Amino acid sequence: MDLASHRFISYFDAPEAQQLCDLAVVEQFTDQSIIFEEGEDPSFLYLVLEGQVEFKKQASLNQYQTVAVAKANDFFGEFGVLDGQPRSARAMAAGKIKLAKISRPHLMEILSNAKGKVILNLFSYIIHHLRVTTNQYVNQLVRKEKMELVGEMVNTILHDFRSPFTGIQLSSAMLKEMHPDEETEEWCDLISMQIQRMLGMAEEVLEFAKGSTVLYRRPVYVAKMLEHFEKLNRVYFQSTQVEFSVKADDDCIIYVDENKLIRVFQNLVGNAVEAFEKPGGKIVITTSKTPGWVTIAIADNGPGIPEAIREHLFDAFVTYGKRSGTGLGTAIAKSIIDAHGGKIEFKSIAHEGTTFYILLPETQPQEMLEEVAEEVKLH
Repeated sequence: MDLASHRFISYFDAPEAQQLCDLAVVEQFTDQSIIFEEGEDPSFLYLVLEGQVEFKKQASLNQYQTVAVAKANDFFGEFGVLDGQPRSARAMAAGKIKLAKISRPHLMEILSNAKGKVILNLFSYIIHHLRVTTNQYVNQLVRKEKMELVGEMVNTILHDFRSPFTGIQLSSAMLKEMHPDEETEEWCDLISMQIQRMLGMAEEVLEFAKGSTVLYRRPVYVAKMLEHFEKLNRVYFQSTQVEFSVKADDDCIIYVDENKLIRVFQNLVGNAVEAFEKPGGKIVITTSKTPGWVTIAIADNGPGIPEAIREHLFDAFVTYGKRSGTGLGTAIAKSIIDAHGGKIEFKSIAHEGTTFYILLPETQPQEMLEEVAEEVKLH
């Protein structure tokens, strides 16, 4: 945006506004550049012209927590400029940004001669900014407490369920040996796969609560992975009268953690099935390739995602009109895709349906190892 049209400049009468524009120094910063550190002396007020700035407080050794953000048309650093106290947080560029900075002595001189309405406008913005920042901080604390509680509960569930799950798997194996016909073997294999899947889903929630996950990457044929997913859910689709189909390129290979990616499909498809208001729902998964990316699209003909939650769909504990669930499904799905270096987006039209687009980086065959484990921090 243009400096002269910035919110802060608009608070002043024309002569003072022009003076501020003349005094301002415009600078550009690259992603992750530190604008100032916590504890530094306040030298400038900053006006955000392009991009976004994050303010971080040190939570532990080498770990920082975002406590507030400033976007285009916002300004920051006013507390230090007004009271002369050291900076209360680190300011860091989130992507490429453009800032205009005005030195503290020049600004204080202009403010000392400014009209009362300028001061009122300035303090009105500061109060609003304080409210927003306080709400963000409180929400982060509540989320942290919820995640700790979820982690403790899932850990207990995993501990209690391992023994009965082991019993079910042993019984399934014995049935398979006693009745070695093809149909019995297929059902026993399905029981075993579903038990592993349930344990994996619980582990996924536990990893999300802890803030890190381990990816076991290997080359995977997309078509075979989706065929396996359909087999796991065949009975589920039949019982809910959902028509499920896959259109995938047999030659498409991606370098991913197959089990975790299947759980992404499960979360998204499960939400779609629950949203169907009557029998006759349809879900279609298709794949395509663009330069540098492999796209997996999951489309349904459901009622669409409610407007009330679209903006925060991938946030933790966001749910709408569901009788059960934690509100973590889409948040976990996004964390898994992010861990793979991918993207997840969606388009939704009321009463027509929703399509999720999962974009995964295309990996060259020579870059694919047999299997590799990689620990990834989750945001």
